[in-house]
Amino acid sequence: MHYLPADKYCGVKSLIHNLDPRVKIGGLVLYILAVVSTKPEAYSSFLLYGLLVFLLLFLSKIPLSYLLKRSAVVIPFVFFITLFIPFLKEGEVLRQFSFGTINLSLSREGLMIAWNVLIKSYLSIVVIIIMVSSGNFADLLKGLERMGVPSLFIMVISFMYRYLFIIGGTLTAMKNAKDSRSVGGARWLQTRALGNMVGTLFIRSYERGEKVYLAMCARGFDGTVKTMAEAKLKRVDIIFISTSFILLSAIFICGRFYG
Repeated sequence: MHYLPADKYCGVKSLIHNLDPRVKIGGLVLYILAVVSTKPEAYSSFLLYGLLVFLLLFLSKIPLSYLLKRSAVVIPFVFFITLFIPFLKEGEVLRQFSFGTINLSLSREGLMIAWNVLIKSYLSIVVIIIMVSSGNFADLLKGLERMGVPSLFIMVISFMYRYLFIIGGTLTAMKNAKDSRSVGGARWLQTRALGNMVGTLFIRSYERGEKVYLAMCARGFDGTVKTMAEAKLKRVDIIFISTSFILLSAIFICGRFYG
């Protein structure tokens, strides 16, 4: 069973795949900061940010269908969070809805806030997917380590990523066992069983993590990330990060003054 689809295109040969992990992380942070700092009314800036996403997708040779499928897993959570914002924010009322004794007012300011959250969240999500999928995850962790990120934080991310598929397999096996013993029962009667499953899964995950950590320490683990080769900044890395900074700055400035 495979629960790590981010590894699917890590072996592809492309410009983005060959970049130094620190450059990827730096470019990702620059992009997210530029997107988050852009005012909601700068529609042309968001269009240009989207074009940059397609450019990165083209340079990384990652299929568009893969990007859409991965982002579709996350964006519904953002959508449900912003669903009620247009009705809760006070401002210019565009339309009113009545559901019995409940009256809801759709405001222009609420719609603008919802648009702001949705577009910025989606652009940030797709860029993260491209950067994480365009290389080996261990190299990305090594890049974080060389950028001064605390080793404890890196260790937590590493364990979570490596053993996520094992936890997923355990959860699937527990669900199949529950379903085979509760055929035809009402869903609400299975709440207790679901609670027991969550508790058992937590305990098993904790015990497994402790055993793996002790086994790693017994084999000489010192808290650092080991990779096959040390990454070095190349000319293409400097050109990429410089070009990214110039493009993002230009888009941000245009959106700030001419949006």
